[in-house]
Formats: sequence, structure tokens, C-alpha cells
Amino acid sequence: MLPFKLVYSDGYYLPIGEHVFPAEKYRLIKERLLAHKVAEAADFLIPKPAADEDILLVHTPEYVHKLKTGTLSAREELTLEVPYSPELVRAFWMAAGGSMLAAEHALAEKCAVNMGGGFHHAFPDHGEGFCMIHDVAVAIRRLQKDGKIARAMTVDCDVHQGNGTAAIFGRAHAAAQPLPSWSSAMFGLPAEEIPHPEAPEGSVFTISLHQEHNYPALKPPSSIDVNLPDGTGDDDYLAWLDNALSSGLRQFDPDLICYVAGADPYAEDQLGGLKLTVDGLKKRDQLVFRVAHARNIPVMVTFAGGYAWHVEDTVAIHCNTVVAAKEEFREA
Repeated sequence: MLPFKLVYSDGYYLPIGEHVFPAEKYRLIKERLLAHKVAEAADFLIPKPAADEDILLVHTPEYVHKLKTGTLSAREELTLEVPYSPELVRAFWMAAGGSMLAAEHALAEKCAVNMGGGFHHAFPDHGEGFCMIHDVAVAIRRLQKDGKIARAMTVDCDVHQGNGTAAIFGRAHAAAQPLPSWSSAMFGLPAEEIPHPEAPEGSVFTISLHQEHNYPALKPPSSIDVNLPDGTGDDDYLAWLDNALSSGLRQFDPDLICYVAGADPYAEDQLGGLKLTVDGLKKRDQLVFRVAHARNIPVMVTFAGGYAWHVEDTVAIHCNTVVAAKEEFREA
């Protein structure tokens, strides 16, 4: 058995039709982990969908209402870049539930992996870049609201900058804003029970290591942004990551690291322009886990993007993240 849990649901499948996002990857990752005996059935946990009140810790009531009622504008759906459907909403609620469950287990077991999630382009009031709901932010805010953590760090190694992450955590939400008059009826809760996006300023430190000349065009500032030039390879990438982690952990002492382990820095990714190898990506994962483990900081992993020309490559990269965690956190 693994020394940590893998969180997976068939409900992670995104019903988006033919698309550059390989919606089948989640199932394929699970199948490969089992076939290669990296994991066994008992290692997997099945999440429940996040509750609306969890989503509302990060996202605005107006945006959640649009998602639940199918009333996004044409422009909002275009910005989302995936076709809206009620089934898609359910998949994103499930991914958020998966990140919440993985975060809980990471605190108890030092590591946990949500085999979905990592939707770091979602903003409080809209979605972008295949990301409808920011599952990592929801998990962090839930743990903070419950008093299980005070401070978290996000380490985003997707090829694209985590603009939603930077926007959500880059400003204070300490002052609760008045809710619209329709909120309590909309969610079936008394007005006083509608959660406000509460968070002390500076409670989340954000690191993003990404290709500079790539999506998104506008990049809100993270706590640390590493803007990598086109064609960056393994050695330079690992050096920059090491520097970013060292700098971040000198400045900030988190109770939890949320690691967004995108597969798209891969040299053969359709939406990336970096030149990491499969082996280099595994070394990236090993570095993050080694640093977290050495400092006794729990780490919750999400898989985020991956658009290799051959989906088997994306699946192998994501599976290697689990292998790297297994090697680092294996029982003595």
C-alpha cells in the first residue's frame, strides 16, 4: 500500500467532447497506477462533491448562481473555453470535493494526491482557461475556516501562470461584503449562514513557475513569479524551482503546501513551450516532496494541465508524480 491516499472519482471526467484537454486522462492514470502496481485499490478514496457553501468561500454568489442555473453569458462561456453543461458543473464540484478530501488527508498523513483538480485559472467571479472553479482555493479556505490550518503555500508548476490563484490570494477578503437580497433563497440557507470569503491578508503565499510568453496574457502578481524563457530545459528549471522554494520558505512558514503538478512543461506538450523531459518532470516532483518532507510540511497534490500530443505521455508524467511521492514518503 501507499503511505498516503489517492483521491479519485469517475465523476472527474469533463464532458467537453473533442477538446485539447484530455478528459479521459483521470481514468487512464488510475488504470496505469493499478496495472504497474504503483498503487492498489485500497489506496484510493472516493470524494463527495463540494457543498455550495464550500464553493462560496472563494466564489461570488452571483457567479455560483449562474453556474447552477446555466445563465452564463456567451462571453463568460467563451472565456471559460469549455462548453457549459450541468454535468460539467457537477464535475468541477466533484474536483473541489476531491481537493478538500486530499487536503484533510495530507494534514494527517503528510501527503495526499487529488488525481483531478488544480484548476488555477478560475477567479472568484468567472472562469478562464478550462477552469470553472478553483478547487485548491476552496480546500485552503475550508481548512482555514475550520481552524485546521492558518497559513498555506501554493507551489504551481503548471506551464501557465496561476492567475486565478494570484488574484484570489493577492488581496484581503477580511471585510465581508453585503450579500445580494436573493442569496439566501438561492442556496436554501439562512442569510447568516451564507459563507463570506473570509481570510486574513497574507495567510496564503503563492509561487508560480511558468513560461513567460504563454497564457494568460495578463498575469496578476504571485508572491513569487518565476517567468521562464521559451525552451527552458530540465537543469535550468530545477535550479529556478529550488531557488523559488528556498526563497519562499525563508519568508513564509506554511501549515500546508498545495502543489499544482502540471504535466504541461513537457517538451512535447501542445500548449507549452518549455523543454522538460519526462525524467526532468519527475525530478521536479522529487524536489518539491523532498523539501516539504524535510521541513515536515504536509503536501497536497493536484494534477492540473497536461496536453501532450500523445495522451500516454501526459498519463505517464502524472503517474510519475505518484511514484515520486511514494519514494519520498515511503514508510521507514
